[in-house]
Amino acid sequence: MAHVTASTPRDPNTLSNYNKWRTSHVTANLEIDFATQWLKGNVVLRLKSLTDSESKEIRLDTSYLDIKDVKLNGAAAKWALEPRSEPYGSPLSIILDKGVAKDKEVELDISLRTTDSCTALQWFSPAQTSNKKHPYMFSQCQAIHARSVFPCQDTPDVKATVDFNIRSRLPVVASGLPTGTKDFRPGKPGESGTLLYTFRQGIPIPSYLFAIASGDLASASVGPRSTVVTGPEELTDCKWELEHDMERFLEAAEKIVFPYAWTTYNVLVLPSSFPYGGMENPIFTFATPTIISKDRENIDVIAHELAHSWSGNLVSNASWEHFWLNEGWTTYIERRIQGAVHSEPHFHFSALIGWRALEGSVEMYGKDHEFTKLVPDLKGKDPDDAFSSIPYEKGFVFLYYLDTLVGREKWDKYIPHYFKTWQQKSLDSFEFKKTLLDFFASDAEASEKLAGVDWDTWFFAPGYPPKPAFDDTLAKPCTDLASKWQHRQTTPFTPKPEDVSRWTANQAVLFLETLLGSLSPLSTNDIADMGAVYAFDKGENVEVVARYFQVGLKARLESVYVPTAELLGKVGRMKFVRPLFRELNRCDRGLAVKTFEKYAGFYHPICRGLVEKDLFGEGRE
Repeated sequence: MAHVTASTPRDPNTLSNYNKWRTSHVTANLEIDFATQWLKGNVVLRLKSLTDSESKEIRLDTSYLDIKDVKLNGAAAKWALEPRSEPYGSPLSIILDKGVAKDKEVELDISLRTTDSCTALQWFSPAQTSNKKHPYMFSQCQAIHARSVFPCQDTPDVKATVDFNIRSRLPVVASGLPTGTKDFRPGKPGESGTLLYTFRQGIPIPSYLFAIASGDLASASVGPRSTVVTGPEELTDCKWELEHDMERFLEAAEKIVFPYAWTTYNVLVLPSSFPYGGMENPIFTFATPTIISKDRENIDVIAHELAHSWSGNLVSNASWEHFWLNEGWTTYIERRIQGAVHSEPHFHFSALIGWRALEGSVEMYGKDHEFTKLVPDLKGKDPDDAFSSIPYEKGFVFLYYLDTLVGREKWDKYIPHYFKTWQQKSLDSFEFKKTLLDFFASDAEASEKLAGVDWDTWFFAPGYPPKPAFDDTLAKPCTDLASKWQHRQTTPFTPKPEDVSRWTANQAVLFLETLLGSLSPLSTNDIADMGAVYAFDKGENVEVVARYFQVGLKARLESVYVPTAELLGKVGRMKFVRPLFRELNRCDRGLAVKTFEKYAGFYHPICRGLVEKDLFGEGRE
């Protein structure tokens, strides 16, 4: 297997010299200071030399950090922060008096605090939380934001074990197994004291999976090895939403791959500004509250994040150029879980919804855009700018193509082999290809079929992949009804609530996605009728509400403009926020800008920065 060596750095989105040094362990001793909205303390990094004594410099990634002091093996070190290089930050350079023999380790102890420009952390005042009683903070380090929390080799090509020692006056969760709560320290007069919360992550993880959160948290069991943690007022709803399927998802995933490696699988349901559907932080998935729709229709997000326990967390992409290895595999396993738990047609139904999302991303970028490739060139780029459904859905389509090419029975034997081969390691697309071909080398029939795969086209051609023939059993009622609406002007029909009353929310989503993908939008009268009859703009399911607003915005239905702006003040998930802002901007730029300015502080820094680019371009003053 090919791994990082002194001569083969392969991640273009890090400024660290991880080809000469490799982090083996991180100890994070950090205090959460809600008053200043900083993390402060020290981190201790153990790094192994990969060279034969010639490297006398260690370079670590940092971004907007205030470095106080650096010690090397307990003694004062020679260090400097180099000039900032966008979008990758300011490398921290530590100079050694002499080289270190290959495979020998050094220890760096770095005192630091985060700053107001930190891109990984979001802080809430008590007034911004649901019960208005306590502050809250959480981290989001993917893709390259861990460097704004602590100096690190901020690349998925480096994995390390982690000890978390986190002081806070409010409960803490982290991406490790809890090992204790201790060391009470009184606060200032009139303030609550501080506790030390400790966690251990014994399986090596990349820096983007470093995660902490702290706030007014309550917990409840949702399975024999699973807990949900959220605000006290939200706990009952979250428990109901998750407890029916959590263990079923785990058992289904284990049958597809192999037994779950991380001991417990828990979910932290975050405040509504969380920018993603979920973040697969080990032990504790961080999840959007939009999955709590009171109908159990959106918890397949949890199936996706759970699948990351194997794909992404245990086996990681070597760089963000190969992100499809994380997300394509995870989307594939998620849909296999759906097929196992619900029925095989659900695998295909979810794939059809995914194809609509792929269409939206390709059309947004343009069919020839670099970011529509399965393996894009991200040299000099911010990986966040390339974030879309493409690595998820184009990656899924590629894996499904290979699945059908060799046959499900043979493919199912390859899945655990792949994950066992690469567990606790990182790989790129070329190593994926070699692992696949090596596995089937002794199978003449499969080898002959794989010999016909056009690897270069799959990896490097922009635009759409060939569309598979998915089973449309569950989708056909949705597309048939969409066709009636699309042809309503020439073939009139009278809509009735019964048209959709027996549908799942995901069927409503596919119906609306089909209309969104239509070349000619419906008339404003049609969309107003649809809203009145089907009540898509009502209810708790944001997946449905947001897409109905998108359909209305596409047709310039003015009655959805203000409700869209109101929704944008309640939901921070980028899946909804960015498309809604883009459409609202086309309809009523003044309202779009006013809405963004009003809620900018509500959005996570990652989301806020991308929406700024969507609305104002790269050069906003």
